[in-house]
Amino acid sequence: MKRTNFIIGVLSLALTAMAVMTAVTFKNQKDLEKSIITQVADSEDDCVNSLFGKVAFTPSENENSDFVYAAEKSVNAVVHIHTKIVTKGNSYYDFFGPLLEQLYGGKMQIPENVADGYGSGVVISPDGYIVTNNHVVDGASSIEVTFNDKHKRQATLIGKDPATDIALIKVDAKDLECLTFGDSDKVRVGEWALAVGNPFNLTSTVTAGIVSAKARNINILGDGTIESFIQTDAAVNPGNSGGALVDLEGNLIGINAAIASRTGSYEGYSFAIPSNIAKKVVGDFLQFGALQRAYLGVSVAEVTEEIAEKEGLDVLSGVIVMGVENGGGAEKAGVKVGDIILSINDIAVDTYSQLIGVIGQYRPGDNVKVKLSRGGDRIDRNVTLMNRHGNIDVLNDNDSFYNEALGIVLQPLSPALQSKLGVNYGLKIVEVKDGIMKKKGISDDFVILSVNNMKVTNEKDFNKAINGGRNGKVRIECTDIDGKWLTTYEFYRN
Repeated sequence: MKRTNFIIGVLSLALTAMAVMTAVTFKNQKDLEKSIITQVADSEDDCVNSLFGKVAFTPSENENSDFVYAAEKSVNAVVHIHTKIVTKGNSYYDFFGPLLEQLYGGKMQIPENVADGYGSGVVISPDGYIVTNNHVVDGASSIEVTFNDKHKRQATLIGKDPATDIALIKVDAKDLECLTFGDSDKVRVGEWALAVGNPFNLTSTVTAGIVSAKARNINILGDGTIESFIQTDAAVNPGNSGGALVDLEGNLIGINAAIASRTGSYEGYSFAIPSNIAKKVVGDFLQFGALQRAYLGVSVAEVTEEIAEKEGLDVLSGVIVMGVENGGGAEKAGVKVGDIILSINDIAVDTYSQLIGVIGQYRPGDNVKVKLSRGGDRIDRNVTLMNRHGNIDVLNDNDSFYNEALGIVLQPLSPALQSKLGVNYGLKIVEVKDGIMKKKGISDDFVILSVNNMKVTNEKDFNKAINGGRNGKVRIECTDIDGKWLTTYEFYRN
């Protein structure tokens, strides 16, 4: 019995000692943590702060710690867009139309095919200007806008640009809630962003994510386009196109345009056109009636380790100049092949998409400061940007041109005429002079849709198509100005 009591006493003493030691250790650990936190708070060392001081995000009193403010500010400024796209003809009429016209001696009436399209848009002014994607309204015969309070308005197409996938429409209204453009150059990877739109026709939908990357090029718009997307992981689905990407203050930092998907629905990443590019394009539409695209006048390649070793470069940043356009702004400023472009107006450019994203914010005639690396030396050059013709003149998409071979003056279709005809291509005949077309009885109320089976939208397309025929043969598909009938002419050039 005494032995049992002795053992119990020893165990009790041991347990008491362990409890005391644990309490002392815990107190020492808390004192150590408190000491570390105090040191971190007082420290100005960035490394110390990065390790201990910024593990958790603590918003200041003036910051919005949730998404409610941004959502409330933006949801009424994002609209639902419903388009009707009227296309004329089908494969039967396209193939047999010319033969049937010859057999029956008359022009063919073109059947209409009507398709519905859906998307989103962002109100950017109280009087009804709305920015959206070009692909949302491209070829639309009618554009209906539905606001968050369910009232509807018919919209007019003001301008559209396939190169940036931006379009501007307008409704007759006043005192609308609208968003203001933020500075997309200042957007940082890792910050929160909200995507606002109408996916799957579900109106006023808000999703959140972080900015995953900037200046992404995913090759969806085609050659000659400006792709410098903001990438986020905010959920975006069909119907979100043209909607808003906003920061936590509700500022417009992008126009949602695309998703990376193998199924057609959201799979993790979405892409938005930076607000600085959208703002510039909208400004061009309002001020000039057409996009004024600027060019630096160089061809570039990204600096890889292989290129750096081959060229003997001491840096892996920037883009290397592989070619300089004769008479372009870069050549006139003294930029040379082999130079490495490090930044444009102090904005770093490490990829081609970053370069075109920055240049896409400027107009012909603007001066930009280009920081170069040449042989290890840092030099600055002031470059005057040019238009595609190598000058700083204002260009108009409706500028006409004369084709001597056919004796006609042609003009690109206006957005309104494209909508009326249900096409996104074509050239209007504005004058018929002496030549083969006049002999064929073609007047200035015709619209040329294709030449030698190639759709035409501008002078370059037209000349290429004309010269593409075999043995001088020309096949021109036309419609009347009202789009009521389709006819085809075939002849040989002299």
